Amino acid sequence: MSPPARSRTGRARSRRWAPASSRYFASLDATVEGLQQKVRDLIGRINEGREEDHRVLRGFRESLMQKVSELAEQLEERLFHLYGFHNELIQERLQAVAEVMERVEEVQAELRHVCCTVEAAYRDLLLQPEA
Repeated sequence: MSPPARSRTGRARSRRWAPASSRYFASLDATVEGLQQKVRDLIGRINEGREEDHRVLRGFRESLMQKVSELAEQLEERLFHLYGFHNELIQERLQAVAEVMERVEEVQAELRHVCCTVEAAYRDLLLQPEA
């Protein structure tokens, strides 16, 4: 058998005279190509979705980092305020302790003076002749 003659319509005539298996495989090839294209499209959409997810996550991370930074600054400011307040209290208490220590030293000096006076009076009593 000789191949079908080509006319001006070429393909249409060759398809008409092509064996049924060739048309089946051509149809199958078209179906496979269509499925492959759908898979490529699906993979493309999946990849685009992942890229979008990464963009959203990056934005969320940046926003979260900014919020954490702001909160850390606020906490630091509050701590410094508390430190200042406590420093004033500590300074007041240290001043009070210093004043008490000063009074203790004065009382201690007076007590020494009293002890020395009592000791001198006791010696004087011991040294006096009995009458």
